Amino acid sequence: MDKQSLNEIARQLVSPGRGILAADESTGTAGKRLASAGAENTEENRRRYRQMLFTSAGIGEYISGIILYDETIRQKTNDSRAFVEVMRKEEVFPGIKVDAGAKPLVFSTDEKITEGLDGLRERFKEYSELGARFAKWRAVIKIDENSGLPTDYCINVNAHALARYAALAQEAGLVPIVEPEVLMDGVHTVEVCYEVTKKTLHKVFAELKMQRVALDGILLKPNMIISGMDCPVQADAKKIAQLTVECLKESVPAEVPGIVFLSGGQSEAQACENLNAINQMKDNGFWQLSFSYGRALQQSALKAWGGEETNNATAQAVFLKRAKLTSAARSGAYSKDME
Repeated sequence: MDKQSLNEIARQLVSPGRGILAADESTGTAGKRLASAGAENTEENRRRYRQMLFTSAGIGEYISGIILYDETIRQKTNDSRAFVEVMRKEEVFPGIKVDAGAKPLVFSTDEKITEGLDGLRERFKEYSELGARFAKWRAVIKIDENSGLPTDYCINVNAHALARYAALAQEAGLVPIVEPEVLMDGVHTVEVCYEVTKKTLHKVFAELKMQRVALDGILLKPNMIISGMDCPVQADAKKIAQLTVECLKESVPAEVPGIVFLSGGQSEAQACENLNAINQMKDNGFWQLSFSYGRALQQSALKAWGGEETNNATAQAVFLKRAKLTSAARSGAYSKDME
């Protein structure tokens, strides 16, 4: 493990004005996205759609890295250029999702454990040879106060798995993105989200330390501190920013180079507004505060594309505008008037 190289890549991924595009949807999730655009879920359509995104001229001005799925890291453009080579020419780092998804947690009610550790060392070797320079593993934590969720059991086993993954990633020379997502689903208040997120992050960093992960060679991908989707009282952007930064200050060590927020079901505009408010705070911590968005970067572009290559130029313009706005939010320079 070259700690200096890991730190350099991590810092480049959160370089000023840039963030990460999460294009690592599984085949099933990609199918749902394509269906919303009127396109059939075939490997060719998935390739064509991602080609449209990745070949957007000037993407590297706003995007520092792209998280890929196993299928996608092996794919090529129409003119036989590997996707990873297209990214490199734009100074965009290829990344790879390595978890096998969230599965029912044994002896628990309605909670999940993320699987995929078996054979991961060998898979990391292959992904590194294919061009990946960073990786991602997502754990999901559900809040349901009526059912006593989340349980310590769920938090503990997911934190342990995240740390095992992170150690293996660093061993292979890849920067691990550590993603413990406290889900927006539910009626919980923003204050409950704060407490659950803080507890989760404390456990995650305790496990990372125990498993000797170099914290200056990782990125954290957390949820913002936000009200449950069905909560009758929705916190505004200022409140979200205040509680998010406070939670991070209490939970995340200073040596972590950057925090790349997930959008977690927020709309494109909401994800920009909240990220902007976080970056406008005068004292917002030691880290670069950036983004790792999926739908919040792709939704409008996917609609504009509609499954037709004749729409590529239009869809790329929509995508680049969204990336530019999100970049502005990452710098605290976004306003709704820019939409």
